This record gives sequence, C-alpha cells and structure tokens, in this order.
Amino acid sequence: MIDPLYLKQIEVGPMANFLYLVGDKIKKEVLIVDPAWQMDTVFKTVEREGLKVRGAIVTHGHFDHCNGIEDLLTRVDVPIYVQKEEVQFIKSMDEVKSLFGTFPEENLKTVGPEEKIRIGEIEITLLHTPGHTPGSQCFLIQNTLISGDTLFIRGCGRCDLPGSNPEQMYDSLTKKLLRLPDETILFPGHNYGDHPTSTMQEEKKKNPYLICGSLQSFLSLVG
Repeated sequence: MIDPLYLKQIEVGPMANFLYLVGDKIKKEVLIVDPAWQMDTVFKTVEREGLKVRGAIVTHGHFDHCNGIEDLLTRVDVPIYVQKEEVQFIKSMDEVKSLFGTFPEENLKTVGPEEKIRIGEIEITLLHTPGHTPGSQCFLIQNTLISGDTLFIRGCGRCDLPGSNPEQMYDSLTKKLLRLPDETILFPGHNYGDHPTSTMQEEKKKNPYLICGSLQSFLSLVG
C-alpha cells in the first residue's frame, strides 16, 4: 500500500526559513505550513506537481513565518489555521499585529490544543507548545514533527521576545516533545543546523535544551 503522505521542505527568505507543503499525494491536496517570503516559488512547485492548495497552518505569528499570507490569499481563497492563544496575543500587541499582517476575518480559523485537521486522508495533530510565543504550535503527522520555532536541530526558539516565556518553553519541550517516540523525524522552522532534518532520538541525545535536566539548568542556557 502506498503511503499517501506528501511532505516537501522548501527554504525561503533571508532568515533561512523552512516552509512546508504537507498533504495527500494521492488526492494531490496540500496545506502550506508557515506561508512566507516567496509565494511565487511555492506556487511554481504547486503548479509543477499538479497540487491543490486547501489552506495554510501557522506555527506562530512572527513576521518571518507568515508574511506571505496576503499574497497566498490573492491566489487561493482558503482557511488559515492559527492557534487561538496566538490570535489573542496578536490582537493584544500592536507591534506583533503589524508584523503578522491583516487578512479577511472569514479566512481565519482558530484551533485549540490537540485539535486534529485532515487534508485528504492525512491527519495532522496540532500540538500547543507555548514558550516562543503564547500560541506557538507544532504539527505531528504520522512519525513526522514540524516544529516551527519551538524546537530546532540542537537548539530551541528564543524566549526573550514579546510574549515569550522560558518556563513555558521548558514545559513544552520536556512534557510534550521529549515524550515523542525516538523515530519521530524532526522538520524545524529554520535551516539552523548542520542538516535540514533530524530525529527525536538524535535530539534527545545531543540537543542541550532537551538534556539539561532541570528548569534551572534550562533557564541558565537560555539566559
């Protein structure tokens, strides 16, 4: 039986962002994870491979992860899934709201912790992982984790920005991501590592933010 999962990692923009196309390769339906920077490049891939974009899912509201939403919506009228606490955060912070941009309210779909969405036959579990921002979320698809700015290869997201919380980041890493199976493949939000992907087994062994052992040690690491 053919695995229907379609997953493509695309590096975009001046900040080494990773954007993802994820969906059902049989039905040719995909969601865009973190639409930013180069929507023309993304849609060239979409058109070349005969894909249909059915929506977008956002790991968090920072500019470098969502500045392509308005461009996306000029091309396709689709829902944009954002964690509900991130929406509240964006609306409460003028500087963050201006970075996030604006788009039609009818396209915004708020989602909650552990909610699941489907694209074709593919189910995506939305893991709420606050710390980098209040509504940061990761996406678990089969044995694959798209981690945004929560977990990097041998690193983790910054905890010194508006809305960041290092204690929440520690809990997200140790009580949620650290408990994922070793064979889970990690796809981060930026190309900051020696390789574009890793596994949770490797990160559990080598990522200092996962093996620090205590909250106090973690706080010392993140400064």
